[in-house]
Amino acid sequence: MISKLAWKNIWHNPLSTALSMMLLSFSVAMISLLIIVQEKFENSYTANLNNIDLVLGAKGSPLQLILSAVYQIDAPTGNIAYKEAQQWMEHPFVQHAVPLAYGDNYQGNRIVGTTKDYMKLYGNDLESGRFFNANFEVVIGKNLAEQLNLRIGDQFYGAHGQNAEGHVHDEHPYTIVGIANPTGKVLDYLILCNIDSVWEMHHHDADRKGHDHKQIEEDTIEEQHSEHKAHEEEEDKQITAVLLKLKNKMGLVTWPRLVANATNMQVASPAIEINRLFSLMGLGIAMLSYLAYGIMILAALSIFISLYTRLNNRKKEFALMRVSGGNKFQLFWLVVQESLFLCLSGYIVGSLLARFVILFFGHYTDNEFHLSIDPMSVVLAKEVYLLSACLILGVLAALIPAVKAYKLNIPKILSYE
Repeated sequence: MISKLAWKNIWHNPLSTALSMMLLSFSVAMISLLIIVQEKFENSYTANLNNIDLVLGAKGSPLQLILSAVYQIDAPTGNIAYKEAQQWMEHPFVQHAVPLAYGDNYQGNRIVGTTKDYMKLYGNDLESGRFFNANFEVVIGKNLAEQLNLRIGDQFYGAHGQNAEGHVHDEHPYTIVGIANPTGKVLDYLILCNIDSVWEMHHHDADRKGHDHKQIEEDTIEEQHSEHKAHEEEEDKQITAVLLKLKNKMGLVTWPRLVANATNMQVASPAIEINRLFSLMGLGIAMLSYLAYGIMILAALSIFISLYTRLNNRKKEFALMRVSGGNKFQLFWLVVQESLFLCLSGYIVGSLLARFVILFFGHYTDNEFHLSIDPMSVVLAKEVYLLSACLILGVLAALIPAVKAYKLNIPKILSYE
């Protein structure tokens, strides 16, 4: 009875109720969205670090190297000589070394030249088909295959660089021979081939450009230099990065300085750089959370003002309740319930709004950050805390009006009527 009356009462002033609920829903949506995205981001990015101790690549920003080599979401710092990188890949400290070579994309999705060990880093196998054995055979991630509606046997042409608008290499089509199992990691969004495919594609491209400028050269001269040219090509082979798993963890401490001093390359620790990224993100998320909690407090203040100002207009209603057999505690509980209903409704609407935003912008996080977020994700502990905070604010907002309702002098009110 009291609950039904409380629910009806909050809609007696729909404008005030709607304003309070809007403020509360907006704040809950912000906080809930931050909770889900942060949790998914940290879990996903930490999971991608499995079996990767260090990343070897060109000098530049260590964080940029990690983002480009491990998470495939940034431009690489540059290329490194494959022959020089091999010396470190074959070092006694190294347990596994997985080279990566970039150069092309398909509709904005990176084509990665690597070895079959790349999939083993993530403990993954094929859902269907087989691994690449020849040049221009590719294995494609499950999510990407579904997104682009690609199947085994399909062919496509890669575009130069990281942009879909780059020059299309129409000399050699790539053929899909396998589709990887879904992992929930970056592998789900990649196209994998052997490194020779990357080298051959760009060697062919360079030859074609050179041929456009040197058609007047004699064939005999070209034949005389063919052997020397092949040797130079072997020397000039480049890769983008190497993912390293170490046997001896002392390398985590000694290699960054050793490699930087002895070569034109660098090694970066994914764990260190991602923790640094989490710290920067945590600062931004904390600021947004403070803003959202501030809006929530404003919503509670709005509820308090609404209940308090309506108290004088409801004295007759409370008197009639007492005459009908209601007690003081029921009046107190009625006012508190009205506030709690408002807060609970605001929480539900805000949580649904956060899920709608995730659903609407999910394709963006998929494409840009290789991060798939389930709109129905629930971070139970943190969301229970959020619900508790809403309900506590509701009780606090109603406390003074409820106490005043409890202390109303009913005989005096009735004597004025």
